[in-house]
Amino acid sequence: MKLIFVYNASHTRAGSLLASAHKFFSPNTYRCDLCSLTFGVFFENRRWRAFRKSTDLEMVFLHKDQFLKQYKSKWLPRYDFPVVLSQEKDVLELFLSSADIANIKDAEGLIGAIQSAI
Repeated sequence: MKLIFVYNASHTRAGSLLASAHKFFSPNTYRCDLCSLTFGVFFENRRWRAFRKSTDLEMVFLHKDQFLKQYKSKWLPRYDFPVVLSQEKDVLELFLSSADIANIKDAEGLIGAIQSAI
């Protein structure tokens, strides 16, 4: 199984700068809960990075625009972003919804949610 993490952000340089500024100046209104769980303003969360590097679980990280381009299909369900999907062969399934992610408080909670769902 592969997990696909889709951030509610653009992968462009301007999008990254805007996201960093938004997280710094107005973190309570930042609209990518997954970004907030896995990254600080400038760097990846240390606990999350340690988990990501130590697990055998295959993980792919995409921004919303990258995901929509790479997985474009008329049969693809509409997802609210951010989202985590699982993929086995060519089948995508919802692993953690945007609402699930919004209820997670920190990187430790995200790690726990992943471990309990696999």
